Amino acid sequence: MSHPPWAYLLLLSPDRVEERLARIRAAGRRAPNSWQIAQGVLHMLHRLVFRSDTVGTSAAPVRDSWRARLLKWRPLRLPFLLAERAVAPLDLSGLLSSRERILRHLLGAHHDRHQFVYDLEMLSLDDGALDELVERASAVVSGADPRAAWLRDLTVFEGYHESLLEAAERARRGDLGLPAPEAADPDVSFFAYLDWCAAQPPTPRASLAAWVAS
Repeated sequence: MSHPPWAYLLLLSPDRVEERLARIRAAGRRAPNSWQIAQGVLHMLHRLVFRSDTVGTSAAPVRDSWRARLLKWRPLRLPFLLAERAVAPLDLSGLLSSRERILRHLLGAHHDRHQFVYDLEMLSLDDGALDELVERASAVVSGADPRAAWLRDLTVFEGYHESLLEAAERARRGDLGLPAPEAADPDVSFFAYLDWCAAQPPTPRASLAAWVAS
């Protein structure tokens, strides 16, 4: 193996992750190394296990359709999200997801409040991706997309695509609209996630030393 076992276990495809990190560095942003990203994956896994109420839920009213009312139950929603390629459960950092996968994720999987931002920041590193998102979200909002009703029901909650379109248009102008505490939250911001990872110990040995010292 060209990478240690932990890299395949946590990153799945370490070569693809390293390629993505290199592209992020080339775009002029600070990027952590693979071990630091692996620690970020564990952070995201902890969120899914112990703070699952922060994913796929909302205080907004559920759409008045039988499909949306049924899909409000998250375990039932998951197979449809997988079939739609709107979620990638094993890609906990998002670094393995293609542009198309991220677009499908935003259009088909509910994000509450400012949770759009993580994916919008990822798309901002890909020329033209935010323009494509605005176009596709507009088609859902207007009903021009023949699958608009299904995508609305799949995201369950009223006003989702209108909020997504507004956020995408702001992001295209360089305004993510994040208050300072959330801009530094690795659960909300991809750039904050990269910064959080970069602040972690750079090697497994350093992580062990930090754990022993604590």
